[in-house]
Amino acid sequence: MKFITNSEEETEALGARLAVKLEPGAVIAFTGDLGAGKTAFTRGLARGLGIPDRVTSPTFTIVNEYEGGRLPLFHFDMYRLGSADELFDIGWEDYLARKGVCAVEWSENVSDALEEGTLSVEICRGETDGQRMITVMGVEL
Repeated sequence: MKFITNSEEETEALGARLAVKLEPGAVIAFTGDLGAGKTAFTRGLARGLGIPDRVTSPTFTIVNEYEGGRLPLFHFDMYRLGSADELFDIGWEDYLARKGVCAVEWSENVSDALEEGTLSVEICRGETDGQRMITVMGVEL
């Protein structure tokens, strides 16, 4: 499904809309350029899951964990990882076993570790500064 958002708030709202559809153990693979809106979408996921915490990019920590909602949210940034092997070194299987939602930015860096059934969210810049073209695959919204 393709969507167009015209502000960060609209991108977050689309993330919240997706969150209500998610089941325990869901994995969302994000692709998009730096600053495209992956973290904004993830903020919406957190809000839709009922997580009250402030969501920030895990660029330097690799993963941020958020509890307190319908499901826990594990927000990964794979930008600095060179391969799927490094993903397993940080405990990927343990996160999957916790049956939360794994939101994976820069998923193309670890694509060979992502299993069938992974949802896909591609975010691209649109024609205007705040506009985003968002493609969601693997679930109906």
